[in-house]
Amino acid sequence: MTLRALHDVPAPAKLNLFLHVVGRRADGYHLLESLFVLVDWADRLHFERREDGRLLRHDLRSPESLPAATAALPPDDLCIRAARALAQASGTTLGADIHLDKRVPAGAGMGGGSSDAASTLLALNRLWGLNWPRERLAALGLALGADVPFFVHGENALVEGIGERLRPAVVPSRRYAVVKPEASLGTAEVFGHPALVRDSVRLGESARAAILAGSFEGFEGFGRNDLQPVAEDRCSEVAEAARWLARRFGASRMTGSGSAVFSTLPPEAVSQAVARGFSASGALGPPAAMPGPAAAAPQGLPDLPTGWVGRLCQGLARHPLADWAR
Repeated sequence: MTLRALHDVPAPAKLNLFLHVVGRRADGYHLLESLFVLVDWADRLHFERREDGRLLRHDLRSPESLPAATAALPPDDLCIRAARALAQASGTTLGADIHLDKRVPAGAGMGGGSSDAASTLLALNRLWGLNWPRERLAALGLALGADVPFFVHGENALVEGIGERLRPAVVPSRRYAVVKPEASLGTAEVFGHPALVRDSVRLGESARAAILAGSFEGFEGFGRNDLQPVAEDRCSEVAEAARWLARRFGASRMTGSGSAVFSTLPPEAVSQAVARGFSASGALGPPAAMPGPAAAAPQGLPDLPTGWVGRLCQGLARHPLADWAR
């Protein structure tokens, strides 16, 4: 039986629990050490097979969609670029209608566009009957963006190099309060700043082993985000958001190149946060439930300044589409 459509495909965001810049290559790309964790703040995509080879993206609106002013995407976004790359590399004559419900804010450092690209590769690999192995999809994804292979592989990971070296890591189940201020930051803008520290000391073997085994302390006691001082210099709202979270939950940290910041909540703080009106987001559901009905819509954090968005997110042990490629 020919598969005609895949509905309600999730594209979860990520957080960088720490991010160290440990060097720079001759071609200008920065070398990183970072711990990536998946969270259940996610975009939703629907795919319909076309026989004419055309690739079209359609923007959807739902109660969980971002406000129109912040959700505008270029016509040639990462979804379309990923679909085109897979079509060209595979030689398929098929196309697709790609319906995108954008919920993860852009310019946040949460990997929303890269996750959309990865879910597009995984979904079209099934919809078109290509049966490419995961490594082949990840290699194609790396040409689209350094974070795409992480989402294709679908496991929390210690990420090194420019983002292409992934080692699966055990990350204790946690909830995270995540806030994205109105202002956004461009990755190139932050990495290109002359004040950026580019020579952080690399992790020792004992620290690396502890991270991979999940036996390190909470993020507030381990590492830092080397990009945060530069981001705060370029965008005062990053520092404002960090203070806003710190007043409510304790230590906070920026994710990626910003502008979103997050706090890790210990288990005892979750019930207190929910009692104060911080509604927890719903889980995405196991891969066996995909495609299927959407999860319960997550609620925003209360009392956010105008133009800010936030969620109380659940960390994920693995990507909901982790079984969609071998």
